[in-house]
Amino acid sequence: MTGPVLLGVRHHGPGSARAVRAALDQCTPDAVLIEGPPEADALVPLAAREEMRPPVALLAHAQDDPGRAAFWPLAGFSPEWVAMRWALARGVPVRFIDLPAAHSLAQEEEKGKRGEKEESGRAADGGPPSGGGRMGGGPGDEVPAACQEREAADEADVRVDPIRALAEAAGYDDPERWWEDVVEHRTGGGGAAAGGDPGADALAPFAALAEAMGALREAYGDGGHDRDPVREAHMRLRLRDARREFGDGIAVVCGAWHVPALAQRTTVTADRQLLKGLPKVKTAVTWVPWTHRRLSRRSGYGAGIASPGWYGHLFSAPDRPVERWLTKVAGLLREEDYAVSSAHVIEAVRLAEGLATVRGRPLAGLTELDDAVRAVMGDGTDVPSSLIHDRLVVGEVLGEVPEDAPAVPLQRDIARSQRTLRLKPEALERELELDLRKETDAGRSRLLHRLRLLGIPWGEPRGSRGSTGTFRETWQLRWEPELSVRVAEAGIWGTTVLSAATAKAASEASEAATLAEVTALAERCLLAELPDALPVVMRALADRAALDADVGHLAQALPALVRSVRYGDVRGTDSVALREMATGLAERVFVGLPPACLGLDADGAADMRGHLDATHRAVGLLGRPETGQRPGRQDLRARWTAVLRAVSARDAVPGLIRGRAARLLLDEGELGDGGAERLMGLALSPGTPPTDAAGWIEGFVGGGDGGMLLVHDERLLALVDGWLTGVPAAAFTDVLPLLRRTFAEYESGVRRTLGELIRRGPATPSRHPAGDTPDAAAPGFGPGLDRDRAAAVLPTLRMLLGIEAHGFADEPEDEPGEEPGHGPGDGPHDEQPDTIRPADDLTGART
Repeated sequence: MTGPVLLGVRHHGPGSARAVRAALDQCTPDAVLIEGPPEADALVPLAAREEMRPPVALLAHAQDDPGRAAFWPLAGFSPEWVAMRWALARGVPVRFIDLPAAHSLAQEEEKGKRGEKEESGRAADGGPPSGGGRMGGGPGDEVPAACQEREAADEADVRVDPIRALAEAAGYDDPERWWEDVVEHRTGGGGAAAGGDPGADALAPFAALAEAMGALREAYGDGGHDRDPVREAHMRLRLRDARREFGDGIAVVCGAWHVPALAQRTTVTADRQLLKGLPKVKTAVTWVPWTHRRLSRRSGYGAGIASPGWYGHLFSAPDRPVERWLTKVAGLLREEDYAVSSAHVIEAVRLAEGLATVRGRPLAGLTELDDAVRAVMGDGTDVPSSLIHDRLVVGEVLGEVPEDAPAVPLQRDIARSQRTLRLKPEALERELELDLRKETDAGRSRLLHRLRLLGIPWGEPRGSRGSTGTFRETWQLRWEPELSVRVAEAGIWGTTVLSAATAKAASEASEAATLAEVTALAERCLLAELPDALPVVMRALADRAALDADVGHLAQALPALVRSVRYGDVRGTDSVALREMATGLAERVFVGLPPACLGLDADGAADMRGHLDATHRAVGLLGRPETGQRPGRQDLRARWTAVLRAVSARDAVPGLIRGRAARLLLDEGELGDGGAERLMGLALSPGTPPTDAAGWIEGFVGGGDGGMLLVHDERLLALVDGWLTGVPAAAFTDVLPLLRRTFAEYESGVRRTLGELIRRGPATPSRHPAGDTPDAAAPGFGPGLDRDRAAAVLPTLRMLLGIEAHGFADEPEDEPGEEPGHGPGDGPHDEQPDTIRPADDLTGART
């Protein structure tokens, strides 16, 4: 080597990675310089460990503000990663030469303070719309976590995308397709290590690319990348230092956009002048796992690589990449029960290669492969496309880093807990069912709740499908790379998950602005089992509750507090103080609710209806008898029933609230026979304003279950129908939106049934044989039980329950002239005695 070799690359490009490996094999440099933060030099040896599996990323964050952070993602097909592993395998020193993270993070902070728009970076952190096509931006361009993301359209107006410029010069309208045809899909010209001609010059592609970039730099200067001159000045200084240390046998792996600037002759003084006065912060750097899904995102901490799984396949496939890829696709589709055979694979390969030939491409790309899969394996449909895209084109790979990599103490405690609880972080979203009666599942629940309290949403709770009991939990888990930043941020609260969650809960209790926030925090403390934080939260709760007289605030706070009592009972937590406070809060709501319902407008009435429902559910839980509980506890339910009766009977209360109170009383069985009809008749009387009556209907039969009430109680439906037909024409347009909103909540089947009932008109009584009398009407339902209709379902019911027919055999028809119960076989000497059926037994119905 006669001087430093500048290897200009496209970040995260498998073709560039193969070419770099071939060039390093040919040149065998004495040192390798890589575009990246110099603070990470001490972390390079970890890349040679077996436990280090890409994709990974270098994470740098400000020590005094971990939220200010930047990532430098590296995949297995990244040229920087390939160069690093090549050097480590041969004992060659590796140095990072980009602008230190201490300066780049401080610069972003200053820009945020000045109100300037933050810059997007290279392919490693967002890149241009072409999917990370910028070849010069380095990892130092990463977007800090505290900064907002800039839209690609705005960036394209002020920045030059070198790949787009070269593609347009070559006559391509798609820069990604041009780059793939020229670099990624070609194996020739890269030397034997790159799968090309063994006699080819491995440096020739880099020389050609450097020439093209030189022409672009002459035409566009820095191309709108205003930070590049400073970064390139630092790279030149580091290159000079390396030449003094290692001589001229140096290889530099950097973005191709920077190659002309690094080859430019400048003075040390000029470069140092550019770096003079740069802001600086103390930083910490470590390795963190990354995911292919994050590499595929162009904003935030992504890399703008649209198909990391495909790029990884191109880099790792030893030969015949098209055949190997379609074999993977066939295996995936078979796992998902698609009928795919080897003949499908053969035909898909032929079609993809034919399309590539017709389109003038050196190798079938994803476009051709997708067309072939759609035509051959998908029978002309796009059904498998999303599955293939998520699982193969992007991939669900989560990298790994060694356990002894630098990390904050909180991160190490999380890792210990994950190993103890056998809860491995995964990039694939998965559902986790927990049974809190098991110690391991209870520990998992505690960890996930504590992490959520710390602002580390590794898991999100979901409703349990199989049970409504509090001993089961369902979580949706997915580990995202940026959670490493959240962990670093949460490290200021403590060195363990328990101590950090306790400290943060105590801090939030003192800073909570509303009573509802404190009660929600108390619930979270119980779920996370933070016994040291709960007393602090309880004191704050008592103080807030004593000073807050707003019924709406009290009603908002009550449900979370009652849930805390319930969860505390299930988890074995002493919740006596919580129960007493919840009872006192409920009683204050009882006293203040009736006057608070007076004089409300439409919006206020809608809010108060929500408070009414929430309080009703809370009282239902709080008033539920517990083991060993005194019967006097049921007085709470009785007082709440009295409150509902008072609200439903006061004319000054908006109709929406009165109707809802009446419905809650009906659901609890407190209205008795005809009570609902009486209240509805009063609410829909001619003297009631139509809008108020419509509000009453919305409150009474609103919601998803209100329609079934009208379906099964035709008396109430007849009242609504009669009132609606009597609404004056002038008021009809006022009540129509309210009624439309009410009935729109019903399912289509319920609305269709109601329409049929209205069209049929008043119900006619069921015809019964002579001597039979209809059953008494049940409160809230029709005039009686139609035994004939009920008996029709018995055969299906027997089949579903597995009951033998003779177990519930219908009574035989009595012979003419015989008394009931004295037919054949009913004599005193028969072996089978008479079967005594209850009065409400349906099996005696005639069929």
